[in-house]
Amino acid sequence: MTVVCLESLTFGLGHLSRAAGLFGERLLLLTRDPSYYAHELDRLPAGCLDVLETDTFDVERVAGLLRRTPDLRGLISSTDTWTLVGADLTARLGLPGLDPAVLRLTRDKAAVRNRLHEAGLTRGRAVEAAGEAAEARKPVLEEVGLPAILKDTAGTGSQNVWLVRDERELDRSLYQAARRDLKGRLFAEPYFSGPVYSAETLTWAGRTRLLGVSSRLMSPEPYFREEITAFPVAFPEARRASLERWLGEVLAAIGYTDRFAHVEFVLTAGGPEVVEINPRIGGALVGEGLCRALGVNVYEAMIEAALGRRPALMDVEPPGGPAVAFVLGYPAAPGVFTGVAGLDRLADMPGSPAWYPVKSVGDRVEHLDDSRGYAGIVYAEAETAELATHRAVAAAGVLRVLTAPFPEPARPETSGE
Repeated sequence: MTVVCLESLTFGLGHLSRAAGLFGERLLLLTRDPSYYAHELDRLPAGCLDVLETDTFDVERVAGLLRRTPDLRGLISSTDTWTLVGADLTARLGLPGLDPAVLRLTRDKAAVRNRLHEAGLTRGRAVEAAGEAAEARKPVLEEVGLPAILKDTAGTGSQNVWLVRDERELDRSLYQAARRDLKGRLFAEPYFSGPVYSAETLTWAGRTRLLGVSSRLMSPEPYFREEITAFPVAFPEARRASLERWLGEVLAAIGYTDRFAHVEFVLTAGGPEVVEINPRIGGALVGEGLCRALGVNVYEAMIEAALGRRPALMDVEPPGGPAVAFVLGYPAAPGVFTGVAGLDRLADMPGSPAWYPVKSVGDRVEHLDDSRGYAGIVYAEAETAELATHRAVAAAGVLRVLTAPFPEPARPETSGE
C-alpha cells in the first residue's frame, strides 16, 4: 500500500515517512532533484521510504508512474509550486482530495481577495494591474488607493511583492514588475498595517480547528523578507476563539473543506485581514515546530487526509511540548555560499539551538530581499514563544552565513596579428 508525495517542503519527510509507516503505508517521494532533501534523507534510516527521480512538471509522465504504482492509496502535494499538478493528478486517478477548482482558487491571490470581499471578510478588493504602466496606474489609484501592495497572483516566498506608498513608488514598481517573470498576473490590493501572523489550521468536513498561530517578524519596509517565526503565540483565550471562528469563515468562503492550511494574516487596528491562504502545512520549520510544540506528529493527519480518513487530530487534545522559534540565516552580501561560521558555539547556548541547512556549499545566493536568500535556519525552544524567540535570536547572533564573490565571467580569447 503506497502513498505518493509529489515533491515536498524542505523539511518534514522524516515525520511523514514515520506517519505513513504507522498506518501500514509505504511512502514514495517523486522528485526532480533528491539533493534538495539531502538534510532529511541523509538522517533517515535506510529503506524507510522510496525515492524516485523524475520530471515532476511532466504531468503525463507522472500520471503514468502513478498508474503503475502498486496499490496506490493517496497522493500528497504540499508545495505551492506543485499544488495544481497534484490536484490534476488526484482528480485523474480518483484519489481522495479537495475539489481541484478550490485549489486553483487558492493559487490565485486576487481571486481569493475578491471572494473574501464578497463574503464581507475583508475591507479591500483586488484590482488587476495589467497593461502598460500608464494604463495600470489608474485603477490602482482610483479603486485601491495608497498605500497599496502590488504582487503576483501566483507568487511564493515573498517574491515579486512591492509596497507602494506614493505615486513615484507606484510608477517604479509597475516598471519593475513589467520586467519580471511572474508566475501569474500582476494585481493590487490595500496595504494592511500591523503585525503579521500565520494561522496553522486543520479542516475536515467543513469544520476548522486552529492548531496555533505563528508570529512572523519581517524585515523593515519596503521589503517583506521573512526573518523570525515563533509558535505558538499566546493569545488570550477569547481572542484565540475569535480567530478560530474567523478562520473557519474565511476557509468556508473559498470552499476549503479538508486538510491543513497555512493562512497568513495581518492583525490590524480594525481586526484580522488575510494576506494569503496556502493549501498546505507551513513551510520552513513550521511543521517541525507544530510537532514539537503540540507533542504529536501532525504529519499523521496529512497521511490520514490523503487516505480520505478523518484525521484524529481533529478530535484529540495534544499533550503539548516546548514553544519553538527559528531565525532564517541570510548572508551579509550576495555571492557563492561557502559555509557558516560559529556553529561550534551553539552547544553552549540555551534552548537546544540547532542549524538546519537549506543551501549547500557552492550554491549561488543572488537575492537577499526575499526568502530565496536564506542559507539555513537557526532553531531553538523554551517554555514560551517569547523566550524561544530570545534564544533563537541569540543563537543566530553568533553565526555568520558566509559568501564569496561570484566568479568573474570568462573573457573570450582574442588573437592578434
